[in-house]
Amino acid sequence: MQQLQRHIASFPLAPVQAIAIKQKMLNWAKQFSIFLFLDSNNYKPAYIGYESLLAAGGTDIINDDDGDILLKLKQIHTAKSDWIFGHLCYDYKNTLEPQLISTHTGTTGFPVAGFFIPRTVCHINSAQTILTIESFDDPYNIYKAINETDIVAGGLLPKLQFSSVIKKEQYLEAISKLRKHIGDGDCYEINFCNEGYCENVSLEPLQVFNALNTISPAPFAAYYRHIDKYMMCASPERYLRKIGDKILSQPIKGTARRDKDTLKDDEIKEQLRNDIKERAENVMITDLMRNDLARVCETGSINVEELFGIYTFPQVHQMISTVSGIMKAGIHFTDAIRYSFPMGSMTGAPKYKVMQLIDKYESSRRDLFSGTVGYITPGGDIDFNVIIRSLFYNEVNKYLSYQTGGAITYDSIAEKEWEEMRLKAWALEQIFA
Repeated sequence: MQQLQRHIASFPLAPVQAIAIKQKMLNWAKQFSIFLFLDSNNYKPAYIGYESLLAAGGTDIINDDDGDILLKLKQIHTAKSDWIFGHLCYDYKNTLEPQLISTHTGTTGFPVAGFFIPRTVCHINSAQTILTIESFDDPYNIYKAINETDIVAGGLLPKLQFSSVIKKEQYLEAISKLRKHIGDGDCYEINFCNEGYCENVSLEPLQVFNALNTISPAPFAAYYRHIDKYMMCASPERYLRKIGDKILSQPIKGTARRDKDTLKDDEIKEQLRNDIKERAENVMITDLMRNDLARVCETGSINVEELFGIYTFPQVHQMISTVSGIMKAGIHFTDAIRYSFPMGSMTGAPKYKVMQLIDKYESSRRDLFSGTVGYITPGGDIDFNVIIRSLFYNEVNKYLSYQTGGAITYDSIAEKEWEEMRLKAWALEQIFA
């Protein structure tokens, strides 16, 4: 079969147009049963690729029932050298490590893995001065259709009361047991999460994403539709970025609340910078990522470009480190994913053991939470986020959920870990208050 030809056209943007054109793109995309929108929200993180991208319509779709999806991904990209967008759920770990299992029932409905070659890709450059459309259809007609799309007014979201799968007393008890595992030498850090949910909810997912993206704009935000499943994501964390032969990751470990008082907010930020526990968490995961990248990188090329960087977001301060390396000749980008997924910031260390403990002590299947969404360029560069600070909606069973948590170490104080988990949950729940 002859490969479809992409037609490419670029259109100038005035700086004030970027916000409006993003909304028009999102409303235009609603006609497709599969699309992924990625937004940097005017942040300028290191190694930024685009301000935003929209991939709409799927011409080639591969899901987890296609066998080894990373091998399939490599084969398709090698054959077609085209854009590919998609996701890996956290539970893809069971494919990478066949001894692992997920004993809990999934609720979001997303396939364990799914990628697609989009019919149309729209991307806004980092300066927000150019919109480029790459499509199997006429890009000028698409540009016209996008501009003629109405920006739908927000409206009120439903008032919702979320329930927790693990209640506070159980949560505190689980942390006590995890600290014993650490004390016994089973592991030295573990990411422990809890699910919040509402049942029988009717809502407009794009409206939810707009509300979340307004209150909590993040550099790796995403809005994803996979048929009748939706993700609204306000992630501040990058999983993997490949540019040429350079690969990097930017794990987050260390969270502190914001304060309306500027002086107090600066004080909280400085406390996070110097917090021994938070720094210990961060350096453990940074070291784990160094080891993961070393499996695909040239010996001696691994570099910690930034350690304990403090970054401020609307809801929280975060401690972020940057690890990079130069990939070995002949190593494919799928190998970098294969040997580093799931990301250490969402597991802990040692990774295999803590993934067993996560399944034992958590009470929900993670599904897409703590997985990743992102894109692959025709030239083989990639950018994938870490799916945190996200809401998931199944349009069929009307189930709305999120998961939040934190890293547990031996020095963890159970009550403070509960408060950190609830701080992250509040950032999501408040749009329905």
